[in-house]
Amino acid sequence: MIEGPIGVGKSSLARKLAPVLGAELMMEKPEENPFLERFYADGSRYAFQTQMYFLFQRLEQYRELAQPGMFGGPVVSDFLFAKDALFAKLTLSDDEYRLYSQMYQHLAPQIPEPDLVIWLQAEPPTLLQRIGRRGIGMERAIDAAYLQALSDAYHEYFQVYQGAPLLAVDTEGFNPIHREADFTRLMQELESFQGPRAFFSARLAAHR
Repeated sequence: MIEGPIGVGKSSLARKLAPVLGAELMMEKPEENPFLERFYADGSRYAFQTQMYFLFQRLEQYRELAQPGMFGGPVVSDFLFAKDALFAKLTLSDDEYRLYSQMYQHLAPQIPEPDLVIWLQAEPPTLLQRIGRRGIGMERAIDAAYLQALSDAYHEYFQVYQGAPLLAVDTEGFNPIHREADFTRLMQELESFQGPRAFFSARLAAHR
């Protein structure tokens, strides 16, 4: 599973990794959420509907993953089921989050943990640039403060995460999607990764 904040490159990397690994793809489907565009326009009004749709959509995707014959081999995905609760904590009011949490805690035990999580990281200005380049209209309302809060939520979550081996990858100045040398380096990191946790930064490696 590949995770990280909006704009970090999860979907693009998943699409690139899957054929190399001979894996099936399981992708988020935000375009199917009828509340998402309205959430970006009026977050306080549509946050609960947006999160509930995502919660049950992702639950159904994971249930399909578990069905015999649906996926015969490895799977690469651009989301972790637990991400839904991270977004909910940021976007919902206290009362909404309490109700959401009751449903999430009932459903989450049904979801298997992945074999490996790749956590992509980047600073909010970089994320904003990447979001701008992909030109999705409803994402124009996303600002640096929201991306910082989201990045902080990921850091808080993964600091204590023990559900699967975790490889954190700093993507500042490291582009495995568009630079083949960087993709090769990422594949080398994956092949040599022995877990349970590791952090890769090309910036730090360059100064060794």
